[in-house]
Amino acid sequence: MAAARDPPEVSLREATQRKLRRFSELRGKLVARGEFWDIVAITAADEKQELAYNQQLSEKLKRKELPLGVQYHVFVDPAGAKIGNGGSTLCALQCLEKLYGDKWNSFTILLIHSGGYSQRLPNASALGKIFTALPLGNPIYQMLELKLAMYIDFPLNMNPGILVTCADDIELYSIGEFEFIRFDKPGFTALAHPSSLTIGTTHGVFVLDPFDDLKHRDLEYRSCHRFLHKPSIEKMYQFNAVCRPGNFCQQDFAGGDIADLKLDSDYVYTDSLFYMDHKSAKMLLAFYEKIGTLSCEIDAYGDFLQALGPGATVEYTRNTSNVIKEESELVEMRQRIFHLLKGTSLNVVVLNNSKFYHIGTTEEYLFYFTSDNSLKSELGLQSITFSIFPDIPECSGKTSCIIQSILDSRCSVAPGSVVEYSRLGPDVSVGENCIISGSYILTKAALPAHSFVCSLSLKMNRCLKYATMAFGVQDNLKKSVKTLSDIKLLQFFGVCFLSCLDVWNLKVTEELFSGNKTCLSLWTARIFPVCSSLSDSVITSLKMLNAVKNKSAFSLNSYKLLSIEEMLIYKDVEDMITYREQIFLEISLKSSLM
Repeated sequence: MAAARDPPEVSLREATQRKLRRFSELRGKLVARGEFWDIVAITAADEKQELAYNQQLSEKLKRKELPLGVQYHVFVDPAGAKIGNGGSTLCALQCLEKLYGDKWNSFTILLIHSGGYSQRLPNASALGKIFTALPLGNPIYQMLELKLAMYIDFPLNMNPGILVTCADDIELYSIGEFEFIRFDKPGFTALAHPSSLTIGTTHGVFVLDPFDDLKHRDLEYRSCHRFLHKPSIEKMYQFNAVCRPGNFCQQDFAGGDIADLKLDSDYVYTDSLFYMDHKSAKMLLAFYEKIGTLSCEIDAYGDFLQALGPGATVEYTRNTSNVIKEESELVEMRQRIFHLLKGTSLNVVVLNNSKFYHIGTTEEYLFYFTSDNSLKSELGLQSITFSIFPDIPECSGKTSCIIQSILDSRCSVAPGSVVEYSRLGPDVSVGENCIISGSYILTKAALPAHSFVCSLSLKMNRCLKYATMAFGVQDNLKKSVKTLSDIKLLQFFGVCFLSCLDVWNLKVTEELFSGNKTCLSLWTARIFPVCSSLSDSVITSLKMLNAVKNKSAFSLNSYKLLSIEEMLIYKDVEDMITYREQIFLEISLKSSLM
C-alpha cells in the first residue's frame, strides 16, 4: 500500500525549510566548484546604485553572510535612455564577456534584476530591492540571501547558462524527495505556476502543448507552444492557454499567488524566472554588440519569451498596451528580437505545488510581513527578528513586525506595522499599517496610522545631512501630471496636494519640482526638509505629516527642501550602512549578555 502523501502546504513548508537550512550551512563557507553558482550578478540602474550595491556586497562578504569563493558582480546599465530588464540582460552578457572572455561558457550564472528605484516600496529605494530586509534569520536575511537559498538546488542540475530573475519576488516549490529541477535543455527553460485567470492578466502565461498524463504531478517537464505577456482573459481562452480543473484534486494543488483560485475554477500557468543556455546567451550578445546602443526599454519576459516556441507570431511586437513609455524604435527593436529568437525552443518546468509571492509595493510588504500566515509558516518569518523589544501581542490575526531595531519597552507599535533598522524611544507610538525605516526617534512622537517614514543620510557639499521622506503608505508616488495647474490631481496622505502646500506655506512654482518639468509627481516634489541630525530630520518630517492630518499650519519656508529623487542623488550609503551596523553591534552585545 502506498504511503500517505503529506498535504501540499506541509510538503511546501518542509521543502522551503530544507533549502533555508542548506543555505545557512554555506553562509561564510568556501564552496566547491559546482556546489553553488559560479557567478552571482546584480543589475543596477546607474553608478550611484552600483556603488551602493557593491558596498553592501562587500559588507556581507566581510561578515560572512554569503557563501565564499563565488564571483559576485554588480553590472550597471549604460548612461542615457532607460533600457528595461531586457536591455540590462544584454548589457550584463557584454560585461561577462569582457570580464571572462570564453571562460564564462562553462559557468552557471544567476542574474538578478534590481535596477529600479522602487517607487512603490520606497524604503528599498536608497539601498536597493535586492537588499530589502526580511523578518528571518540571524543575522537577518535580505532578499539576496532568500533568493540564493530558494535556488540552492539549481546549479547542481544546470548546464552552463544564465538564470534570470527579479529582486522583488519569491518562488517557493515542493517536488518529490528524489526529484530535481533540471535546466539542461537547449534554448530557454521557464518555471510555471498554476494561477487564476485574474493573476494571469498581470503575468506571462504559457500556452502548453497537450499533456497525456491523467493526473498532474508536482513536477512536470512540458513543451510550450507560445508565450503570452499579460494577456486579457479573452486572449487566454482564444489561444488555448486555459486549463480545466478536472484532473486537479486538493492533494495536487497548493495555491500560491493564487489565493483567489478555487479548485473547481479554470486556471493558467504563469511565469516567474527563466534560464537560457550558453548558446542562446551568446546569440543575444552578438545581437547586442551589432546594434551598439539601445534607445528603448526591452522587457526580458515580454520581448524575449514571446518570440519563443513554434506558435510565436510577430503580432505582439506592435502591441504596446503594456508599455509605460512608447519609444519610436520599440516596435522595430521587438521585431528584430523576434526574428533573432524565432525557432528557439521554450521548455517549461511546471511546478504544481508552488507559490509565487511579489513583494514590490507597500501594500504587499505590510500584508506578507504582518498578516499572511502562509508565507510566515513556509519561511518561518518572525514578529521580532534580531531586535530588542518585548513580546508582541497578536490582534485580529495581525502582528507588528520588528527587524534589526532597538525599541524601548514602553514604546507602542500597533498591529500591521513594520519597523526596520530604527531606534524608538519610550514615548513613541506607531499607528497601525505603518512602515518605519532607518529612523531615530527618542522624543515624544505619534505616528498616524498608515504612515510611511524612511530616513536617509545625505552627503551635501561634503557635509553629512539627513532627510526623512514621510507620506501615506497608499500614496501613489509614480502618478504624474504634466502642468502645475494639474497638481491638484495629486494626493498626499489622502489629501489634495494643493491643500498640503497651503498647510506648509509653499508656493506652486516650477522650482517646487526636481527633474523633468512635464512629469510632476510626489516623487519629484521638493517638500522634505534637510536637517543636521537624524532625529531632527524624523521629527520635522513627522510635523509636516501631522500638520496635513490635523489641518494645522507648519511652515517649511525656512528649510532647504529636497524631493525623493534628489535624496537618492545625495544619499550617503556608507553612513546608512554604518548606522545599521551600530544597531547590529548593540543588539549583538546585549544578546550576548542575556
